[in-house]
Amino acid sequence: MDTILIITGVVLLIAGLAGAVLPVLPGPPLSFLALVVLHFTTRQPFTTDFLVFWGIVAAVVTVLDYWVPVYGTKKFGGSKRGATGSAVGLVVGILFMGPFGVLIGPFLGAYIGELTAGSDSRVALKAAIGSFLGFLAGTAMKLIFAAVMIVLFVRSFF
Repeated sequence: MDTILIITGVVLLIAGLAGAVLPVLPGPPLSFLALVVLHFTTRQPFTTDFLVFWGIVAAVVTVLDYWVPVYGTKKFGGSKRGATGSAVGLVVGILFMGPFGVLIGPFLGAYIGELTAGSDSRVALKAAIGSFLGFLAGTAMKLIFAAVMIVLFVRSFF
């Protein structure tokens, strides 16, 4: 049974790492679930307080991931349409540009979103930069969280 739980945990860690970049996967919760699954092995390496703490951190990171790009867009003078364009651009970018789409898609999406909202090109560019920086900050935050979960998972074996 431990083997199945450990394999499930590894799969969840991989999915969580992918979810740090792909918007369709909830990266932090998946990464955290890997620790929860590992907790139910005969090793039981984690205390309840430890799991509660990291569960709260996973929830905070997930909420911030949705809030930071919108904040970045608004801070740089953008609208909701720019923030929505950034999210749509990410999905379209991944589908049509592969790994480069993760970087190019949100920027172009925010820019086009702002243009369709009636902003001039200068304002749209500024908002696109804000949205892009917010997206990068959110992605970095999720990647760091996923890396911490991987380290905690691996350390539980040693």
